[in-house]
Amino acid sequence: MKRRGPKQPGFRRNRNPLRWLLRHAQNAVAALGRLARHPLATLMTASVIGIAIALPSGLYLLIDNVRALTGNWDGASSISLFLAEDIDDREAEKVRQTIAARPDVAEARLITREQALAEFRQRSGFGEALDLLDRNPLPPVVLVRPASGAASADATERLAQDLQRYREIDLVRVDLQWVRRLEAITRTLERGIYVLAGLLGAAVLLIVGNTVRLEIQNRHGEIEVVKLVGGTNAFIRRPFLYEGFWYGLLGALIAIVLVVGGLWLMQGPVQRLAGLYQSSFSLDIFTSGTLLGVLLGGPLLGLAGAWLAVSRHLARIQPE
Repeated sequence: MKRRGPKQPGFRRNRNPLRWLLRHAQNAVAALGRLARHPLATLMTASVIGIAIALPSGLYLLIDNVRALTGNWDGASSISLFLAEDIDDREAEKVRQTIAARPDVAEARLITREQALAEFRQRSGFGEALDLLDRNPLPPVVLVRPASGAASADATERLAQDLQRYREIDLVRVDLQWVRRLEAITRTLERGIYVLAGLLGAAVLLIVGNTVRLEIQNRHGEIEVVKLVGGTNAFIRRPFLYEGFWYGLLGALIAIVLVVGGLWLMQGPVQRLAGLYQSSFSLDIFTSGTLLGVLLGGPLLGLAGAWLAVSRHLARIQPE
C-alpha cells in the first residue's frame, strides 16, 4: 500500500464553498495588488484595451442615435391617405379615429379640405387663381405615422397596403425610397462595426495574452517551486486569470469614460444642429444594454486572453 505524502494546503480542490470563495477572493485581491505595484505599466496596457473597446462601442452608440433620430422625426415613414371626394369632414374624422385606434399606428392627423386649401394657397402663390374656383377641389387627407414596431420600410409598406382596402380612402401615398436607403446605410455601417469589433476584440486578446506571457516568464522560478511542492496547474493558473480579468475590467471602465467624454463633447454641436431643424433631439450617452455589454465584454476578453496565454506557456514549465 502506497503511503500518502503530506497534504499541501491550497493545492487540492477544496469542497468547502465558503473557503473556495475565500481563496478566489484572495487571488483576485492579490492580482489587483500586483497590478497596483506597477501603476504606469498597468495604466498603459488598460488604456490600449480601453481604446480598442471604445471604438466599436462609440460607433454602435452613434448608429443607435441615428435610428432614434429618424424614428422620432416627424417625416419618418409617414403615410398620406387621400380620402374620397364625397367624404365630408365629419366622416373624415371618423376615418381618422378608426385608423388611430390601430395598434400599428402611432398617430393619425386629419387635414380638412379648408386646411388643405389654405396651406396650398400659402405655399403655391396661386391665391388669386384659387379664388376663381367655385368649389374646393382638394380632398381631406389623413397623415399617418406608424408605430415604432412598424416603422421599417417593409412594415410601412404592408401598413399602406392594408390601409388601401378602406373604402373611404381613394389614394395612399408613401415615400419609402429614402427609408430604404437609410436602412441600407445603417445596416452596412452596423456590419462594419461588427467586423471592427471582432478585429479589436482579437487585438485585446493578443494584448492581454502577451502581458500575461511576460508575467509568466518573470515568475518562471516561482512556478517551478510551486509545481515541485505539488501545486496543480489550476492553482497556478488562477492568479494569472484574475490579472486578465482586472485588465479587461479596467479597460472597460476606461472605454466607458472615453465614449461618454466623446459623446458629451458632441452633445452641444448636435443640439445646435437639431435646433436649426426645430428638433429637441439630444444624444443618448449610454443605453443600459450597451453599458452592460462593455462591462461584461471587457473582463471576458481579459479572461480569454489570459487563459490562452497560460494554457500555452504553463505546460512548458516543468520542475527540473
